[in-house]
Amino acid sequence: MSLVTLLPFIVLIGAMFLMTRSAKKKQNAAAQMRNDMQPGSGVRTIGGMYATVKEVNEETVLLDAAPGVDLLFAKNAIGAVLGDDEYNRIVHGIEHDLKSDESVVPDDASSLTETDESAAASDEPVELGKKTAGEPADALTDVPVDESAVAEPKKTDGADLKKSDGESDAK
Repeated sequence: MSLVTLLPFIVLIGAMFLMTRSAKKKQNAAAQMRNDMQPGSGVRTIGGMYATVKEVNEETVLLDAAPGVDLLFAKNAIGAVLGDDEYNRIVHGIEHDLKSDESVVPDDASSLTETDESAAASDEPVELGKKTAGEPADALTDVPVDESAVAEPKKTDGADLKKSDGESDAK
């Protein structure tokens, strides 16, 4: 056999070797993470539940999900061991990374667009309704209109209407 015929098989075997090697590295890293769990650390299970480790055994982990609620899980059911800052941010909503020198973005854009002077000027009500006949018209609507240019709609009595192909004369 020549080298050209063996080359696809060699490439295929090499790709399979690389894939299994990376999968084994991930498995070993996950097993190491589960073995390094200590009581008091926050974890996320593979089901998405967040809890605190209460006790670590050889094959199982006792988790404190809420005050008075202890759950026994298999070690393989632990998806991630979280750092204290990340666990507190997710579970309790506590942010430790806030810096006092960073600018705070307001919830609405009014403080970005409105100054004190424009806020005082905008206290006057704005009328958005239609004007009645007694009120003066705006400058734009005060322009005279040529009456001959305005076309009135034509009135028809029904006899002038053309019939389409599908209509019949009888009613």
